[in-house]
Amino acid sequence: MKQYLDCLRYIMENGVDRNDRTGTGTRAVFTWQMRFNLQDGFPAMTTKKLAFKAVKSELLWMVEGSGDERRLAEIHYGKDRSELGDQSTIWSPNSTADYWKDKAEYPGDMGRVYGVQWRSWEQWGLDDKFRTTYNKLDQLGDVIQRIKDKPWDRRHIVTAWNPGDLDQMALPPCHMMYQFFVADGKLSCHMFQRSCDMFLGVPFNIASYALLTHMVAQVCDLDVGVLVITLGDAHIYNNHFDQVNEQLSRAPDELPRLALDPYIKSIDDFTMDSISLENYNPQETIKAPMAV
Repeated sequence: MKQYLDCLRYIMENGVDRNDRTGTGTRAVFTWQMRFNLQDGFPAMTTKKLAFKAVKSELLWMVEGSGDERRLAEIHYGKDRSELGDQSTIWSPNSTADYWKDKAEYPGDMGRVYGVQWRSWEQWGLDDKFRTTYNKLDQLGDVIQRIKDKPWDRRHIVTAWNPGDLDQMALPPCHMMYQFFVADGKLSCHMFQRSCDMFLGVPFNIASYALLTHMVAQVCDLDVGVLVITLGDAHIYNNHFDQVNEQLSRAPDELPRLALDPYIKSIDDFTMDSISLENYNPQETIKAPMAV
């Protein structure tokens, strides 16, 4: 994970101090790219502990196509929502934010966020008699089938950035588009992220897309290749500077390995129990506030 630490260091030393939507303020650079060979190990942060359970639950929530934060809590805690009480998730602050609460249709409603776009993109059109038509597109499911049928295709793309739906989302997508590439029996993934919280968010996003690549590779009977992440607005919040400096003082350790239940052959069949990390020995957690 040296390349991630190199990015942190570069931003601290060369970034521009700017205002931001949250009012916290950031130090930022524009565009940075990281490339992880997934054959070398799973890119989980070792210089601080990664909340891998939260990575798993959020990704499964998105793959399920849900926009309900309470459904995320059900997946994460393994409980029915009637038993959850006030147990929170990483999306809880956004679900109750002032700018969104008047739009939410029910407790936990996040609107048409990531998973909804991945699995239920709304397509409106006209038929040959100029009558309005409506369809829901399963982008992820279609891409997986295309990888199986036409691995050489250049259209293995899923996008969460739907301009017509941005005002219907509790938070517009930060990791907004990804593309798969197949060569030599290996599946690679390139993700573009427009807004990049380098200390809290990006380590989470790296792990999430590494996990997604492994899952899609398995159901397509492929091995894994590389994960490429292109960052747009790469920033460190002003109230994370001390934590970043603490992390930069630590040396990265050996990467863990990902273990998936090998019998799962459908993207919809993965569960919390079918995904685990082996030999993950991170250094201590470094806590920091999340800007909302």
